[in-house]
Amino acid sequence: MIDFYKKILDNNAKWVEDSLKKDPNYFKDLAKGQTPPLLWIGCSDSRVPANEIIGAKPGEVFVHRNIANMVIHSDMNMLSVLDYAVNVLKVKHVLVCGHYGCGGVKAAMGNDSIGIIDNWIRHIKDVYRLHNEYLDSFLDENERFNKFVELNVKEQVFDLAKTSIVQSAWRKGQELTLHGWVYGLNSGFVTDLQVNISSEKDLDNVYQLKF
Repeated sequence: MIDFYKKILDNNAKWVEDSLKKDPNYFKDLAKGQTPPLLWIGCSDSRVPANEIIGAKPGEVFVHRNIANMVIHSDMNMLSVLDYAVNVLKVKHVLVCGHYGCGGVKAAMGNDSIGIIDNWIRHIKDVYRLHNEYLDSFLDENERFNKFVELNVKEQVFDLAKTSIVQSAWRKGQELTLHGWVYGLNSGFVTDLQVNISSEKDLDNVYQLKF
């Protein structure tokens, strides 16, 4: 553990050195402020690094992560990030990105008690309950798991669209589009779920097409 801790400190020093070699003003420019065009709402899974997946530089992506990339209306952490991103940073895109093989979604498919996380997973189970007939039609468990991951992302995008923060931005004519992706751990590629919502009208139309 001590070796690992020393390693990450050394990695930081090397990263600073390499960054300054490329651009002597790199950190001075970063310190001036941020104007990211994108808010990324993703899973806490360590294998899904937002910036690296899309080749973005520091300052280009505002990030919120939690177990299974959930958008829960009572989650003040998520709402605070969303409010700041939309109303202060004026992001133009909000992306919910899930990933195949998500442990939180997998846990929601079973009935085992894990601990305090059971309370969080309850919200994911609600997604399954909403689409149980569709999901149960897949006899292969792995295929059902993948479809559940996709449906969970779609539902989070729709829940995002229903927040007062997003609704207010649209009413004011602010340019803001919501998207849903799923990342493939075994391939590195993302799947665009085609739930691109830019207005309240889009919300109704896309929901009817995708479910």
